[in-house]
Amino acid sequence: MQSASERPEQPEHDYPDHWEADVVLRDGGTARIRPITADDADRLVSFYEQVSDESKYYRFFAPYPRLSAKDVHRFTHHDFVDRVGLAATVGDDFIATVRYDRIDDRGMPAPAPADEAEVAFLVQDAHQGRGVASALLEHIAAVARERDIRRFAAEVLPANTKMIKVFTDAGYTQKRSFEDGSVRLHLDLEPTDRSLAVQRAREQRAEARSVQRLLTPGSVAVVGAGRTPGGVGRTVLRNLLEGGFTGRTYAVNRALPEETGTLDGVPAFRSVGDIGEPVDLAIVAVPAERVPEAVADCGEHGVRGLVVLSAGYAETGAGEGRDRQRELVRQARSYGMRIIGPNAFGIINTSADVRLNASLAPQSPATGRIGLFTQSGAIGIALLAGLHRHGAGISSFISAGNRADVSGNDFLQYWYDDPETDVVLLYLESIGNPRKFTRLARRTAAVKPVVVVKGARHSGSAPPGHRVPVTRIPHATVSALLRQAGVIRVDTVTELVDAGLLLAGQPLPTGPRVAILGNSESLGLLAYDACLTEGLRPLRPLDLTTGATPADFRAALAAALADDACDAVVVTAIPWVGENGAVESGDGEVLAAQLREAVASAPPPAKPVVVVHVEMGGLAEALSAATSTRPPGRRTPRDTPAAPAPAPAPAPAPNPPTPTPQATPTGAVTPSTTSGTGPASSTPTPAPGPTPAAGPTPTPAPAAPRPGAIPAYPAAERAVRALAEAVRYGQWRRQAAEPGRVPEFEEIDEGGAAAQIERALGAHANAEGKAVADARGVTLDAEAARELLGRYGIEVLPTLPAPTPDAAVQAAARLGYPVALKTTAPHLRHRPDLGGVRLDLAGEEQLRTAYAELTEALGKPVELQPVVQAMVPRGVDTVVRSAIDPAVGAVLSFGLAGAASELLGDMSHRLVPATDRDASELVRSIRTAPLLFGWRGSAPVDTPALEELLLRVSRLVDDHPEVVAIALEPVVVAPHGLSVLGATVRLAPPPPRTDLGPRSLPSY
Repeated sequence: MQSASERPEQPEHDYPDHWEADVVLRDGGTARIRPITADDADRLVSFYEQVSDESKYYRFFAPYPRLSAKDVHRFTHHDFVDRVGLAATVGDDFIATVRYDRIDDRGMPAPAPADEAEVAFLVQDAHQGRGVASALLEHIAAVARERDIRRFAAEVLPANTKMIKVFTDAGYTQKRSFEDGSVRLHLDLEPTDRSLAVQRAREQRAEARSVQRLLTPGSVAVVGAGRTPGGVGRTVLRNLLEGGFTGRTYAVNRALPEETGTLDGVPAFRSVGDIGEPVDLAIVAVPAERVPEAVADCGEHGVRGLVVLSAGYAETGAGEGRDRQRELVRQARSYGMRIIGPNAFGIINTSADVRLNASLAPQSPATGRIGLFTQSGAIGIALLAGLHRHGAGISSFISAGNRADVSGNDFLQYWYDDPETDVVLLYLESIGNPRKFTRLARRTAAVKPVVVVKGARHSGSAPPGHRVPVTRIPHATVSALLRQAGVIRVDTVTELVDAGLLLAGQPLPTGPRVAILGNSESLGLLAYDACLTEGLRPLRPLDLTTGATPADFRAALAAALADDACDAVVVTAIPWVGENGAVESGDGEVLAAQLREAVASAPPPAKPVVVVHVEMGGLAEALSAATSTRPPGRRTPRDTPAAPAPAPAPAPAPNPPTPTPQATPTGAVTPSTTSGTGPASSTPTPAPGPTPAAGPTPTPAPAAPRPGAIPAYPAAERAVRALAEAVRYGQWRRQAAEPGRVPEFEEIDEGGAAAQIERALGAHANAEGKAVADARGVTLDAEAARELLGRYGIEVLPTLPAPTPDAAVQAAARLGYPVALKTTAPHLRHRPDLGGVRLDLAGEEQLRTAYAELTEALGKPVELQPVVQAMVPRGVDTVVRSAIDPAVGAVLSFGLAGAASELLGDMSHRLVPATDRDASELVRSIRTAPLLFGWRGSAPVDTPALEELLLRVSRLVDDHPEVVAIALEPVVVAPHGLSVLGATVRLAPPPPRTDLGPRSLPSY
C-alpha cells in the first residue's frame, strides 16, 4: 500500500462529467456514481468515519482509524488520467469509493504509456451486499480503458473474501498469485463474452428487483388523497381499498386538519414523516409544483419507489415542463428511489399475496397470466376493458405515462422470469433504448411471447414527454428488426388483445396447417381465404351444415385434433336452425361445453383451437369462463413447439431447462396440466417433465396458459391473424433453439482495412496526443471503396471513366469486349428506364455509336459522367446495403435492385453481426424472392454466393464501426457466381455504443 508521499502530484484535467451515471443496485435501489473532486473532502471524512474497523483494516492492511489531512488531500485530488477516484452516492453521502493509480511493471507510479493500474475499493458496511462494488468495478474499468489502461492489479487480504469474489466474479480474464501474505490479482480489462454476460445478468437481476419493489409493496401511502370524495388521489385510495390490498395503506395530505384521524377508514397524516412507520411505495397525486416537496418528504423517510400521477411535465411540450421532469428524476434518484411516470395512470398487481390496484382503472381486473405495459392511460383503459370483455385476466399492469425513469425495458427484465406471467403485451409510443429493447425482447421471447403494438409510427417524432434517441430508419425496418428478435409485431390495439387471448390460453402451433370446420360454408370460406392471405396452409373446410348439433361439432373437432395432417383448428359457428325452422342462438354454453370436452379428450400433441362466431349468444363468455376459476397450484411449463427432433430451448441465461417434446400443453381446454374443464378427478395426469438444470440463474421455463380459455372472435380475419402470429412465433422459437453462427473468413485483412480507414478519415493528433478522426466523415472514391471491400473478399468490377469517345474506346480495350457503357450522374444512376445504359457492345464501332446516342439523348458527357465496364454473366439485379443508425445500430439490408426496393420498399433487414441463418432469411424473406429461385422456369441463381456476400459485408461493418454506410448496387447474381458492379462506402466516427458500456440508467 503506497502512501501519498510516494506519489507525485500531477496537473488536473477537466472534470469528466460523462463519467457520471445512475445505476440500479442488486436490491433494486439506485445510487449515483461520479468522479471524486477536491470539494468532497468533508464527505470523504464522514464516509470513512462510518466504515467499520474491520473494513478499514481490509483496505489498508493495518489499523487505520482515521484519515490524515494528507490522505484526504490525496484521495480527493485527481488528474482524471493517471489517478482517478469514483464514489457511489445516495443523496449527498458517499456509500462507497474506488480509485486507481497508474503503475509501471515494478508497481511504481508511472504516467502513460504505462497500461496497468492498481485499484482499491472501500464500501460502507451498511451497504455491503447491495452490489455496489460490482457496479463500481464496471465503471472504473470503463474509465481505465478510456485512459488506455489495459490491466488492473489488486492486492487483497485472504480474509477479505467478499472483495476477492467481486474480482473473480466479474468475468474478466485474470491471474491470481499469493505474495507476502496477500492475494495478488491481475485483471485484463478487455471485455469478454463472460464479462458481458455477467454484466447483463446483474443488470437483469437489479432492474427486475427494482420493478418487484414497486409491484409488491408491504405498505402504500397515497400522497394527495383529498379530504372529500373524488379527485385523483382519493380515487386511487378507494381503488386500493376495494381491490383488497394486503399491505398497510396510508392517506397523506398536508392540508388535512391535525385532528383528522382517517380517510376512507385508513390512517391519515399530513406528511409521510408523520406516519412513523416504513413506507415502501408512494402514489403521488398532487399538483406538479408541489411534487418536489412530496418527493423530498418520501425520500427523507425511506420510501423505496414512487408512482407519479401528476401531470404538467414534458408532455406539455413546454421547456418548463421538460425541466420539471428532468429535476423530478434527479431528485428521486438522489434518494435511491425509482419512478413510474410522471403523468402515469398507475400500476396493478393481481397476485393474491398483494392485490395492488394503485391506479385510476375503474374496476380491478381479474387475475390472469398476461403482463400489460402501456405508455398511455387511455390505451391502458381500452386494453383492460378489452381483456375483461373476453374473460382474460392479467398478472400485472403498468401505465408509465412519460416513462421518465422506469420503462418497458425494466418490465421486460421483470417479466422475463416472473412465474406469474406467461404473455407480455406492450403498447409503446416510443422506444428509449432500441438496442437494449431488442436484446431484452429476444431473450424474453425465447421463454414467453412478447406482443408489441407501436403507436406514433408515422409522425416522425416521439410523443411529447418521451426522451428518445433520433432514428433515421423507416418504421418498416424497425418492425423487421423486432420480428428478428422474436417480437410479435401487430398494428392495432385490437390485434394486441386478439393475439394475447390466443397466446395466453392455447398451446403454440407446430406448423402452418389449419383445419377449418363449422356449420356455415360461407364463414368457412372466409376463414380459408384469411389463412391464405396470412401465409398459412388451410385444409379444405369441413361444412357440418346448418343443422349440425353441438355433438356434431364435438365429433368433428375431436377428429381434427387427432389428425396428424393439421397443426391448428378454426371452428366457425353461426346460430343453427331447429326442427321447427326457428333460429336458435342461445345455446352457446352448450356448444362451448362440447368444444371444451373435445379438446380435453384429444391425444397429444395439443393443438390450438380458435372459434369464429356470428351472433352466438353466450358462446364467447362460456369459452372464456374458466379463465377466472383456475385453482391454486404450481404451474406446468408450456410445451415448446414440436420440432423434428427434441432440442434444448434457447439459453439467454445459464443452465436452461429442457422442454418436454411430448407432454401435452395446457391449452384453454386441454387436460394436461393443473386443471381441465371438468372435475379434477376426470383429468388425466400429465407426463412428468424434466427437472430444470441446477444453477444460480436458470432460464425460466415456457409457461402454461390458463385452462379453459378457447379464444372466440367475431370475424374470421381476426382469428386467423392471431393464429398466424402464433404460427410465426412458434417457428421463430424452433429456430432460436438452434441459432445460426457468424462464420469466420480467414482471408480477411482486418488490420489493413483499419489502417486504410484511419488514413481516409484524416486522423490527426489532439491536444493530448491522441489520434482523432474527422467528425464530418468521408465518402470513398470508387478505387478506395474497391480496395477496402477487397480486403474483405468483396470484389467490385473495375469501372473506368469515359469523358470522351476516345477514352471510352481505350477503356474498353483495357477491359476487353464486350463492354457496357453507362452514365453515373446522380439523377440517372440505377435508372435503366431512362436509357442511360448500353449493354453488350461488341466492338469499337458499337461503342462509339452508343456514346453518341447517350450524349445526344441525355446531355453532355460532363453532365452524364459516363463509364465503361466489362460485361458479366446475366442474372438477377440485387442491392446490398448496410447503415449504422444511432438508435438501433448497424443494419444489413437486401432487396432486388430497381422498382422492387425503391418504389415498393421490398427490402429485408437484419442486425449486424448477421449469422448464416440471418443471411439465408434475408434472401428468402423479400416478396420478390421467387425471382431468385427459378420463377416461371427461369434458372435459379447462386444464392449461396449471395449469402456469403451478405456475411462479408456484415463482418466488415461489425469489425469497423467507422464504416457507417455501404451500398452495393447492382449486384448481379447469376446461376453461377455474382458480380458487384457498383459500390459506395461512407466512413465517419461511429456513434457511441451505449449497450457495451457499464450498467447505467438513462441520464437526464
